[in-house]
Amino acid sequence: MEIWDAYNSNFEKIEGMTLVREEQDKIPAGVYHLVCEVLVKHVDGTYLLMKRDPTKPLFPNMWEATAGGSALQGESAVEGALRELREETGIVAETLEQLDWTLGRTCIHCRFLCVTDCAKDSIKFQQGETCDYRWVTAQELLSMPDTELIGQEMLKHVK
Repeated sequence: MEIWDAYNSNFEKIEGMTLVREEQDKIPAGVYHLVCEVLVKHVDGTYLLMKRDPTKPLFPNMWEATAGGSALQGESAVEGALRELREETGIVAETLEQLDWTLGRTCIHCRFLCVTDCAKDSIKFQQGETCDYRWVTAQELLSMPDTELIGQEMLKHVK
């Protein structure tokens, strides 16, 4: 069971309230959990795309320009982003640049940029989450159709 901290629309933690992933359809209006998304840019200017596992219930086999997921109870947005980045790609980062945050229906999307000099062939997959990767130029990423790429909102940060 995955437990999340609850937040209000001002990005303030609601003390004494937690949310349960399996009950996310019961999240009250005006209550949110943190979803951390990390755009990965190599120092050579290319971006990392991860392919979603074919067993994922949503968007199987699609590419995404982020590593990410929900922050667990007790994690800050940065801590959740760093953990998700490590779990889904094998990249261990020390710092992230915060890009933006937006409100979704039941979540606050916290978006970050990771600039890395990792070996480009060192990417690891998280079983059940990711199954392939590739490095692409900004032009290639920006030209991908939404039928192949999820997370189009992150593209505004690609330069």
